[in-house]
This record gives sequence, structure tokens and C-alpha cells, in this order.
Amino acid sequence: MSSPIAYPIFRSPNPALALRVARQLVGVGDRRYAEVSVDVELCTVPEVLRMREALPDAWFRKEDVEDWARDPSDPTGLHRGVHAPDLSGDPDFLSSHLPLWASMEYRPVDSVEEGFAALVGPNIGEIWWSGLIWPDAPDRGIRGEADNARISLLFNCRTLGLDQRSDDHTVLVHVRRRSRDGSGERHASWLAERIGRSVIGPPQE
Repeated sequence: MSSPIAYPIFRSPNPALALRVARQLVGVGDRRYAEVSVDVELCTVPEVLRMREALPDAWFRKEDVEDWARDPSDPTGLHRGVHAPDLSGDPDFLSSHLPLWASMEYRPVDSVEEGFAALVGPNIGEIWWSGLIWPDAPDRGIRGEADNARISLLFNCRTLGLDQRSDDHTVLVHVRRRSRDGSGERHASWLAERIGRSVIGPPQE
């Protein structure tokens, strides 16, 4: 079974510019089956309430493994996820469960990206496009790819684990990791070249 590997191809303090570059890269692939998902970490009650209001179709969840172990019965529903209209607005309740994550998954491409990028603010977040098909490049020995064809735009973070805060935003292209012979980087470089970019850092898995 194949596995993906991701290479950064663009970084900027301007979220709108980073989104523009990510969308250009989306255009390199076949989009007929593509979908887009978003996710954002919320560390304060005002930010949770702001996102609940702005994203009424989002799902809110808690990513605290220790909390799951303490109470696997999930009385709050936040382990499975709570739909925005059903999320309590009580500040005491929310503050006891921070940070919360808000997500919307597998939406039509171009349906949520711009609004989410404008909303994310200082929070760590991600937009990712899945279901793409990378084209063949026979002259480069590159075969088309579907299973691992994906693009990530990381906000205020540089790592796919969303665990290292930064003051800029990073676009990564995902390709199939075939071997350790550099073929993954060659594929990522070729895709980046299609929009006038290049690989700018080490891969992430």
C-alpha cells in the first residue's frame, strides 16, 4: 500500500497569497473528484464563539487523549464532535474544554476556502484538498497519481502535525512516496514548476 509524502513549495506571512498559490496548485491536477476540508484550533472562548457563529455547519471536537482516558463515556460529545448549532455557548463549559477544534470536511472545491482563510486569524489551522489526480509527465519519468495527490495549506504553522506555531503560512504538495531514491521530491518539484514554484524545504510525513 502506498503512502504520501509532502513537500513545502511556498511560504508567506500573507494568508490570501498563500491561498492563491495553493489554488494554483490545485489547478495542476484533475479536480473531477476533488474535495476540500478545513480545520482550526481554538484556544479561547471568544474564538470558539466567533467560529460557531461564522461557521454554522462546522463540527467542534476535543483532541485531548488524556481526557478520553479519564472519561471514555464522552458525556459532552466533544470526543465524537458536536455540530455548531448544538454546541453550548456557556463560557464556563467552553473554558473547561479548551482547546477545541472546528472542522468542515469533504466540501466542494471553492466552497469554503476563501471564507475560512479570512476567518482563521491568529489560530493554527489547515485547508487541505484531497481526491485530486496528478497528471503524467512521461518526459520526466513521472506517472500520474491519485491515491496520494493532495495539497495542504497550513496557517500559522509549518508542520503537518499542526504543532509548531509560526508567523507565516505554508503550502505543501503531497505525492506518493515510492522509495528513498528522490523520486518523491522530483515529482513534487515538477508539480511546483507548473506554477513557477519550487521545493523549499525537507519533506514531511
